[in-house]
Amino acid sequence: MRTILCTLALLLGMSTPARAIDIERIEPTNWWVGMRHNRVELLVHGTGIATSTPRLSRAGVAIVDVQKTDNPNYLFVTVEIAGDAIPGGIDIEFVDAGKVVATHPWRLDAREPGSARRRGFDARDAIYLVTPDRFANGDPSNDSVTGMLEAANRANPNGRHGGDIAGMRQHIDYIAGMGFTQLWPTPFLENDQPQYSYHGYAITDLYKTDPRMGRNEDVRALSREARAKGVGLIMDIVLNHIGSKHWWMTDLPAKDWINHGGTFAPTNHRRTTIQDPHAAPADREAFTDGWFVDAMPDLNQRNPHLARYLIQNTLWWIEYAGLSGIREDTFGYADTQFLGDWAKAVLAEYPDFAMVGEEWSINPVVVAHWQRGKQNTSGHVPHMPSMMDFPIHIALRSALAQPEGWDSGWVNLYEMLANDFVYPDADALVVFAENHDTSRLFAHLDGDLATWKLGMAYLATVRGTPQFYYGSEVLLRGPRERNDGQLRADMPGGWSGDPADAFTGNGLSAAQRDAQAYTRALFDWRKRTPLLHSGKLTHFAPQDGVYVYFRHDGAKSVMVALNKNAGATPLLLERFDAFLRGRGARDALTGNAVALGTTLALPGKSATLLEIE
Repeated sequence: MRTILCTLALLLGMSTPARAIDIERIEPTNWWVGMRHNRVELLVHGTGIATSTPRLSRAGVAIVDVQKTDNPNYLFVTVEIAGDAIPGGIDIEFVDAGKVVATHPWRLDAREPGSARRRGFDARDAIYLVTPDRFANGDPSNDSVTGMLEAANRANPNGRHGGDIAGMRQHIDYIAGMGFTQLWPTPFLENDQPQYSYHGYAITDLYKTDPRMGRNEDVRALSREARAKGVGLIMDIVLNHIGSKHWWMTDLPAKDWINHGGTFAPTNHRRTTIQDPHAAPADREAFTDGWFVDAMPDLNQRNPHLARYLIQNTLWWIEYAGLSGIREDTFGYADTQFLGDWAKAVLAEYPDFAMVGEEWSINPVVVAHWQRGKQNTSGHVPHMPSMMDFPIHIALRSALAQPEGWDSGWVNLYEMLANDFVYPDADALVVFAENHDTSRLFAHLDGDLATWKLGMAYLATVRGTPQFYYGSEVLLRGPRERNDGQLRADMPGGWSGDPADAFTGNGLSAAQRDAQAYTRALFDWRKRTPLLHSGKLTHFAPQDGVYVYFRHDGAKSVMVALNKNAGATPLLLERFDAFLRGRGARDALTGNAVALGTTLALPGKSATLLEIE
């Protein structure tokens, strides 16, 4: 009996042999020497990985922290990188019970020269917004990818049509030739969702380009080739939510990774609750923690590991892809403190970088809350350089569509612009007439080309950075009421066999050619006219269907006269003497001299654009 007990005690005292662990992911897969953000927290995922201890042996690189969550399949390993570390591969070993149970490669890279001081977009630029799946199909071989949930079906307005990064690369010359200096594609990261995956906002892997769009290397090539043509690349970042088929959802890194415990609870969309001193806390929480739809789980950025993951993911893409800017989706829906921390971290790494946030509100006070420099009574300190100017967007569309009256038409736009005093930097805002979430302006105006041109002229000449939506230059129309699949229609000529081709002009109607030529002339002029980038703006109250404003710097000025009347309208010039008296003028788009007498004849439904000498 004693022998048996001794044997059992010996067996129980023996340590269980360490088993091999299959590491499924380490993210990010690499980092760069010389980054200000030199303490990188690696997300390590593998079954039972939390029982192991990571180690590495490399001069200038050290593991300085290891943390676990309530999920034993994750470790969060912080690596510190010295400024003199040598770029190259590193093996990270994971040790359990004295034995190496897993080894995984990691990498340090050298930064491109001048990376930290890259210039972001600003008012010198004009942005061309593209929905990649609908712009051009440069590589038909990747339209459908074996193993992915949704195949291409161009006959379905809400399905995938095959547009890709190769298509954008093929048409950079066209974009640059139209006068645009920045390209903003809606998200191109993996959206392996069963349906409606074309739009890109239900991301299932934050470090991977959707294979139906191309590869990560293709994004970098797009950025490099665009830059060579004078076009920067803006990336659409989503911090608020992921797709329901994201790989996290089958094995959450922590119980609090997704708001509402991973169970769908809709947002109330009450964005004013963030600033409202009377708002019920429950309403504020419902706004930030609620999900958009059940296919988009809402991320809890209060989890410190998730917050660092998202910040590092943004920095990684800027450095990897050579970005010139970021457009941040659904700004305000994420945790307020995190949004400040995220933007501050990006600008600490790239002081001259550009970012613009989406806050879909008609109220300038709500939008201004998020812009860098705003003193908020809520105590929130924002760091976002720019915001999308939704108040002007909505006012412009109303002004163009409404009949002129004391309190309708141009006056709405005039009075909305007067609210610029609430912004720390109104000149940094991004202005637009339409985007991928609105009906197109041409449809909104029921096909009125002359009034559409008035909108484009305003977009090109008002303060801020203009954003233009692909295909509108050839009058892609879509429905008057919002219908996403139809308003994000295919660019003519982006697919082999298309009967019309926007890129060559073949098959376009006379109206389409006219609109395209006008857009090209307008934005080419804007690109070479510094007054439209940095000149002060002085506007005059609209009268008799005409809205006049000037961009000026003291020595020179540009006069913009927008006439909404159907017929020719004489404009008395005495009111504008401060800018016109004793000066000559020429038409900005044709270069022809224009006589300035006591009146100026404005053609019906037209924008008169004059360079005052």
